[in-house]
Amino acid sequence: MTRIIAVANQKGGVGKTTTTVNLAASLARAGRQVLLVDLDPQGNATMGSGIEKSELECSIYDLLTGEADFSEVVTFAEDAGYEVLPANADLTAAEVFLLDSDTRENTLKQVFARYSMEFDFILIDCPPSLNMLTVNALVAADSVLIPMQCEYYALEGLSALNQTIRAIADKLNPRLEIEGILRTMYDPRNRLTLDVSQQLKDYFGSKVYRTVIPRNIRLAEAPSYGLPVMAYDKSSRGALAYIALAGEILRKNDQHKERQAPEQSGAT
Repeated sequence: MTRIIAVANQKGGVGKTTTTVNLAASLARAGRQVLLVDLDPQGNATMGSGIEKSELECSIYDLLTGEADFSEVVTFAEDAGYEVLPANADLTAAEVFLLDSDTRENTLKQVFARYSMEFDFILIDCPPSLNMLTVNALVAADSVLIPMQCEYYALEGLSALNQTIRAIADKLNPRLEIEGILRTMYDPRNRLTLDVSQQLKDYFGSKVYRTVIPRNIRLAEAPSYGLPVMAYDKSSRGALAYIALAGEILRKNDQHKERQAPEQSGAT
């Protein structure tokens, strides 16, 4: 069963794209079939996967607008080990298209309904704002992974995002839940980092991943080479952290399947 995870935070610069790319690569290395969906017009996840956004013949814009088929858009990121629905600046125009569409909030969900069964995980890199692209991602997803820095203003942004997730769940996607809170650019020497981290644990409990992503130069360098960090330097602290995160997510996913199995057998 495919698990669709939107990686989202309305605040920029929190490691959202870094997390999407490196989690996708880590899950692929664990033998899972993974699709990365770049839903940000900046196309950073596309470039970070080793795909040149300026040379795309078709992008996810063409898929959302019905101008191209899934097979024409999907691209294999060879060094990263997963499939990509790539994006570039053309995606900016999708906002206008979706606003005028009869299926405005459900367009991406309808795409996944036809093709998601090919994958174990679909990871969606959302834009750093609450627009129609982000709404499409949240309507299509099973859950939301929230990367965030442990700083004061990040808590305000998290509160706003949590309200958005609840609103989407109430009105458009009742299965939507928080997959987990990921602490990024983590520096345990910083007192504020520790204080905010404890507040997150107090409020979200087990939703806060045990894994933290440290500040790491290799992690920062890898995108300029069009590589996930495990393909750039697999022994770096950044690579090991994302491998650990993938392990947490896989264990949680297995537990979720085990819980669902008795429910489904009881319903038959």
